[in-house]
Amino acid sequence: MSLSTNQDLDPRRLREAFGAFPTGVVAVAAAVDGRVTGLAASSFTSVSLDPPLVSFSIAVSSKTWPDLRRARHLGLTVLADHHGAVCRQLAGDPATRFAGLALSSTDEGAVTLDDGLARFDCSVYREVEAGDHVIVLLRLHAVDHSDAAGPLVFHRSGFRSLAA
Repeated sequence: MSLSTNQDLDPRRLREAFGAFPTGVVAVAAAVDGRVTGLAASSFTSVSLDPPLVSFSIAVSSKTWPDLRRARHLGLTVLADHHGAVCRQLAGDPATRFAGLALSSTDEGAVTLDDGLARFDCSVYREVEAGDHVIVLLRLHAVDHSDAAGPLVFHRSGFRSLAA
């Protein structure tokens, strides 16, 4: 198949093509107005060591991001290969996204899952408009990590584990 620059870039076909690239999954969470608010994102990436920055992308249409972005600090947890059900829970009903999960919270309001592969305390550094998404740059304030499990991998609309 040859590539043509005059294609109709159908969103369904684009989503399928983007899905060919495996990504890790993170939980982004904080205490907002006295309750834990958060979401799952599969667009996490490291950005810079100096200053220490990471990023994720969120749809402009997100109902959660307007509340979450008001938090002073955000917790970011890299999900492990045993977190498939947790990730689905985080993508579900906002009222029950964190039900039954072991969580930790900082004094600044960042919330992380206790058994994540890596946990970050961060704050919004900058937001960049990018089509139907916003790229959120986060400045890191603290980090903790574990080598106890493998990462949760999102690939072709499903969750996978890395083979040993």
